[in-house]
Parts: sequence; C-alpha cells; structure tokens
Amino acid sequence: MKIKDKILNIYARFSPAERKVADYILEKPDDVIHYSITEFAKIVGVSETTVHRVIKKLDFEGYQIFKITLARELSGIEETIEKHDFIDEQIEILKRLKETLDKKSLEKAVNWILSARRLLFFGVGLSGIVSEYASLKFAFLGFHTFFSNDPHVQVIEAVNLTNEDLVISISHTGNIRDTVKSTQVAKDMGAKTIAITTNKNSELAKIAHLTLQSPPVRYEVYEFLRENIGEIAVVDVLFKETFRRIYQERKKHFENLRDVFKPKKF
Repeated sequence: MKIKDKILNIYARFSPAERKVADYILEKPDDVIHYSITEFAKIVGVSETTVHRVIKKLDFEGYQIFKITLARELSGIEETIEKHDFIDEQIEILKRLKETLDKKSLEKAVNWILSARRLLFFGVGLSGIVSEYASLKFAFLGFHTFFSNDPHVQVIEAVNLTNEDLVISISHTGNIRDTVKSTQVAKDMGAKTIAITTNKNSELAKIAHLTLQSPPVRYEVYEFLRENIGEIAVVDVLFKETFRRIYQERKKHFENLRDVFKPKKF
C-alpha cells in the first residue's frame, strides 16, 4: 500500500498534531522529500517527536526510509489508471464513514435542522454540486432551503441571516477560501454553522460551530479525479435521520409529494 493510502486508512486515529503532519504529506509530498526531519517539523509547526510518531504509525523504522519510499512513489506517479479497482475504493470510503462520523454530532446537527427557519448550503466547484444535491434533498422534506455555488451570492444571503437560520458548508479539504469566508459571514450574523469536510483541523472546521467529518479518500494528483462520495454519504445520513425524525408528523406532505411526481413519469 502506498504512503498516501496508508495515511488515509488510519487518518481518524491520528492526534490533531499528527494530522498536521499527515495533511502536509498529502498536500505537498514533493516538498517533504527535500526536508530533514528538523526542517519538516518546524515548517509544519510540530515537534520532531510528533513526526516520528506519524512515521512509526505508517510502519517505517525511520524518517530516511520513509523519504526514500515517498520519493520512489512520486517517481512512479504515471501509473496506468487500469491498475485501480474503483469499486473497492468506493466501498472502502463508505466503510470509513463509521469511523469519522460522530453520532452525537449527527444528532445535534439534526436538532439544529429541525429548529431552523431556513437551511442554506454553501459550496463551490465539486463540493458545490454536493451542496446543491443536499439543498434539493431537504427541500423534499419540506424545509425552506437555499443553495448557491457563487461566493458573492452566498455572502449576500449570509448578511441577511439570524440566529434562526442554519448554514451547512461543504468542502472536501475544508480549506477553500470562498467557502470559509461565506461561512464566517453567516456565523458573524448569528446563524448556526455546520461544516462537512474530511479535515477536522481545516480552516472551515475551525470557524464552524459543528463539524461532520466525511471519510478521507485516495490522494489524487489531479483535483478533478477526487471522489466526493464521502461528503454525499454524510448528506444522505443526515437526510435520512432527519426524515426518520419527522416522518409521522409530515406523512401527509410526503404522500402529496409522491402524488405530484406521478404524472412526471412515463
């Protein structure tokens, strides 16, 4: 198993300090191979002992062996796409959801959804597509929802929010500047904020009132190859738990909704 895949497999077991090391390896592996352990620790902002712990958890006896292995893997980055078993990868991501999604946080998020006047979903790029999906799903349940992947529109909406509103921001890395800034504006206006992200130490997670962690996925050199199945899975769990809580009281609404869609099918 490659180093980056090893990191993703045990990411949930790392301490906050260790995740800083892991995140840097995932995001800037080409830089890591040029650093001494002292330089690496200083750049990341942790102790050398923390770096050693991460290396040990990745099954390496020492930092030099780790760097040599990482360098070899980077030199072979042009592997053919046929070597990947994509079905197994998708299944493995969903299995990790049990490790990353905290049940108490999930319950708290559902309570906030049920008490919210409006639900707003923020995200850009690929995460924007997941946000739109989430907005539509909760609209089906009868909630007043809003979605935009335009950061300017997000901010315009955010400045009109109150403590009765809830913003759910989705970002795989949690470090997309536009999403963080839009969420911060919403929070400053008094709205509750939830982050859905793989990185609990990201900038988005730091400012959100609550974080629902999606499972880490295989590192990809090209951003467009990255899967969003983890964030979609969190949305679906959140949606189904909300549906379960309100089913009896809104049963008539769901029956009406089913009847409305009947004429639209052949």
